[in-house]
Amino acid sequence: MSERRLRDELRVEPGTKVRLATIDPSDTHGHSKASSDKELADGLVRLTSLQDRLWAEAKHPVLVVLQGIDAAGKDGTLRHVMSAFNPQGCPVTDFKIPSSLEASHDYLWRVHQHVPAKGEIGIFNRSHYEDVLVGRVHDLVPKMIWKRRYGQINDWERMLVEEGTTIVKFFLLIDREEQRLRFQDRLSDPTKRWKFKMADLAERALWDNYVGAFEDALSQCSTGAAPWYVIPASKKWFRNLAVAEILGDVLEGLKPAYPPIDPSLPADLVIE
Repeated sequence: MSERRLRDELRVEPGTKVRLATIDPSDTHGHSKASSDKELADGLVRLTSLQDRLWAEAKHPVLVVLQGIDAAGKDGTLRHVMSAFNPQGCPVTDFKIPSSLEASHDYLWRVHQHVPAKGEIGIFNRSHYEDVLVGRVHDLVPKMIWKRRYGQINDWERMLVEEGTTIVKFFLLIDREEQRLRFQDRLSDPTKRWKFKMADLAERALWDNYVGAFEDALSQCSTGAAPWYVIPASKKWFRNLAVAEILGDVLEGLKPAYPPIDPSLPADLVIE
């Protein structure tokens, strides 16, 4: 029997109704902290090698989406996992409140401009899903509008996949108590205090609303073309390990290879 991978265990199967309360954010799926350092180190070496071949081949665009409630660990994942990649081929986009120019277009306009090119691994730190999360929770658009956006997002992602982009979507799951501890840690640590804002507490008060919005986004937008992976993220070491393994497996499946040597090049170069 083949080894079951985290890619299989954590994927949201299309048509599944996600209930986040049934998922343990501290679950490590049989992995131990004692061996995690070496496992992650090996995983990062693997990712570096895969990106090098992907970049050289310039054939496959890869889009990685990171979502999660405040303090779920999106920045930490970038720092500890995506550090395996050469930044030249790994652009990171952080979607904040739309500018006046962006707001004057449809909600996907600003997103499409940042889709990675062939050979790139593009990271969305938050993403187009904000328009069915924040837009919904804060009543920025009527219900009839955000409800139809699930189908629009699925159509848009399917178009990207049909045009050659590989999409990998990670939802980082923590519980409310873990968020409280992380907020307190930010406030207590002078090197992290700059990350804390009182507005974070106002968002925390909407926890249940966000959970409902996340559940619907995960349930309605995990497709065969672009599945979601729910990553138990209360234990940071497992979060990093899981993202590295799943992303490595996805990239491995693309079978990236260095381009063939140009036969017109000499075997030995003599420079005078």
